[in-house]
Amino acid sequence: MRTIYILVDSFADADFTNAQMINAREIVARLDPSRFCVTMFVQGGADAKILARPNTRLIQLPQRLRTVPLLRRFLFAGQDVLFYLKASPASRWYFKLRSLGRGECVSVGTIESQTDWQDETITPKTIRLFEQTVLRCDYLFSNSANVKRSLEANYGLQSEIVPTGVDTEFFAPNWNRPANPRPHVLFVGALRAFKGPHVVLDAAQRCPQSDFILVGDGVLAQELRSRAQDLPNVRMLGTLGREGIREEYRKADIFMFPSRWEGSPRVLMEAAASGLPVVARRDYQPESVIDGSTGFLAGDDAGMMVCLDRLLSDTDLRRQMGRAAHSHVARFSWNLITREWETIFTRLVSAHGRV
Repeated sequence: MRTIYILVDSFADADFTNAQMINAREIVARLDPSRFCVTMFVQGGADAKILARPNTRLIQLPQRLRTVPLLRRFLFAGQDVLFYLKASPASRWYFKLRSLGRGECVSVGTIESQTDWQDETITPKTIRLFEQTVLRCDYLFSNSANVKRSLEANYGLQSEIVPTGVDTEFFAPNWNRPANPRPHVLFVGALRAFKGPHVVLDAAQRCPQSDFILVGDGVLAQELRSRAQDLPNVRMLGTLGREGIREEYRKADIFMFPSRWEGSPRVLMEAAASGLPVVARRDYQPESVIDGSTGFLAGDDAGMMVCLDRLLSDTDLRRQMGRAAHSHVARFSWNLITREWETIFTRLVSAHGRV
């Protein structure tokens, strides 16, 4: 079988922390270089794992006016697969020109959030561009069963499921660390209303004998910091790098994530891989949490408080659920998920007669 050429519409830059870009880098770094030649884009310093991968080409893009260079690559780079296509003007032009017989390759779109658009930052213009680009791909892949159902309900489109993965070698428990004098409850995520960081502060107010750590930034940061000034058991750490986040997972006892609207949150998997029991909402039915086994899924904020109280009052339960979480999330290792993508790329290219 000949080499398959994949153009990934994503940046290889190490300091780009957008979730989709991180996911694309994790997959590319693990693709078998003897079978897959990968091209990605870069603006600054590329991720070391991408730089170290053989059979990988990085295309430097300008800071501005990127539409034409991107479109040129989409149309004339000679790839078999266009993967992780983003909603962009270049993608929109690509599909317009493809209808004229140019740029014929297999286009693969990934859907990583529900498509009922409850994120308050998503504008009608953004939704329209998504519909004109990602949803026009030849094949669509959702990262959870709930996202798949949402795509079908809102657009009548079918998709296959390939879960988001987690680096289980990097995010790992520190089982032998000394016990915290007071339980540590950790939240990692954007400080935006639907993510529920205010619920974490509510919990801190209710549980003064525990410490609550919030990692992240966003539009609610100043409001939350003002409130946290009156809560001595709250620490707001702002944005941390990958290593800093890993250390907070390893020092915590419980992961609390009150978000109401998600696809398949990477932070839940990172927390589980780090050996933490999770308290989350059941609204988006995360496969990475087994209710009552690896943590708890609550129907509302009040239910989250009940579940949190159970974990705070029972050290053995925390330990038991944390070990179960670590065991369960192993099935979402990026090494395994990437093997799924390798099989998919080979199948799709073969189906289009390009192998």
